Amino acid sequence: MHSRQQQSLPHSTPATDSATVTVFAASTSWIESDAVAQCHQVAGFDGMIHVAAMPDLHPGKGAPIGAAMTSTVLYPSLVGSDIGCGIAVFPIQLKRAVPERLAARFPDLDRALDPERDADDPAWEVVDSDIPTGHVEGLGTVGRGNHFVELARIDTAFEPDHADRLGIAAGDLVLIVHSGSRGLGERILRAHTEVHSAGPAPDPAAYLTMHDHAVRWGSLNRRLMAARVAHALGAEPTEPIVDQCHNLVEVRDGVYLHRKGAAPGNGQDVLIAGTRGTPSYLVAGHAGPEANFSVAHGAGRKMSRADALRRGRAKHTVAELRRTPVGSLVVCGDRQLLFEEAPGAYKRIEQVIADLVSHDLATPVATTVPLVTYKTADVASKPRGDRRDHRRSRGGRR
Repeated sequence: MHSRQQQSLPHSTPATDSATVTVFAASTSWIESDAVAQCHQVAGFDGMIHVAAMPDLHPGKGAPIGAAMTSTVLYPSLVGSDIGCGIAVFPIQLKRAVPERLAARFPDLDRALDPERDADDPAWEVVDSDIPTGHVEGLGTVGRGNHFVELARIDTAFEPDHADRLGIAAGDLVLIVHSGSRGLGERILRAHTEVHSAGPAPDPAAYLTMHDHAVRWGSLNRRLMAARVAHALGAEPTEPIVDQCHNLVEVRDGVYLHRKGAAPGNGQDVLIAGTRGTPSYLVAGHAGPEANFSVAHGAGRKMSRADALRRGRAKHTVAELRRTPVGSLVVCGDRQLLFEEAPGAYKRIEQVIADLVSHDLATPVATTVPLVTYKTADVASKPRGDRRDHRRSRGGRR
């Protein structure tokens, strides 16, 4: 992210005409008209310059997801509540990767790490600075929705030299962590919307200070979760080879660049998540100004959660959804979430990647195939005492 210390903040100026909108997807790709309509609605905001919609575009609450939006005005609602949400990739060394055995060893990532109660947890060793804003609620937890922690194997290396520079090769194991700032980002957005609704930030510098804390918090949270899982699986924590945030705003070229479900793609390596039953893609981003220097962040939903729940229950059993088409296992004690996040609720990741390649926004480096995907603790398999503890811990979770 560009250093704000070297740039002055943009002046807020109203737009005379709507901003331009570009959708980086083939005519045959699955793009909902409601999502495109949201892009044009945002393009009409004061100060908007350009809306770049990625091939994983889908409708969001008040703003499209899978879009990068430039403006002379800062709009917190265009970043949303999960400020700092992103995906990090951590190499991991394991002697044997048997999904059935490893799935049972994943820690409860719904249970927050408490600095006092859990002071002896070895995961703390990856924390090398103060916790941003001192916010400890939800620390070390994954959250719900499309967040996950996944043990995966590097499958195909399309660019072996590039992969080698990252320290990975076909057959290697990695942890993929997708999560954000949890309650901290939500608190920051709520403080704004309660007074200003979806309007601009009256004091951009003050918002950016809080925003930057949440971005750092999200990155720290991903490191903590990776460390928790590594220790639980009998491995040593490692540094991430990729850690890109896809919900943030940066000051670039004198304007505000808002990203909501879009990853920085100008020279960065990005893990673009598929589904728990399909590969994900590690890509080298080389997007230019026409794409607002951004790439997609995932497969993107093609069904609402309600539709996925209704259709999934008609087609699948819970047992079927716990074992994916690629043979991986899903750890998820929430049956509704299992259906809402079923692979069929998402677009084809291959088409998303093909659209990025055809528009010269990214080059695939390697694919990862899931072995175990953690969504939320399977409390039904835990001892009764642990289940009571888990229920008590759920009160502070979003």
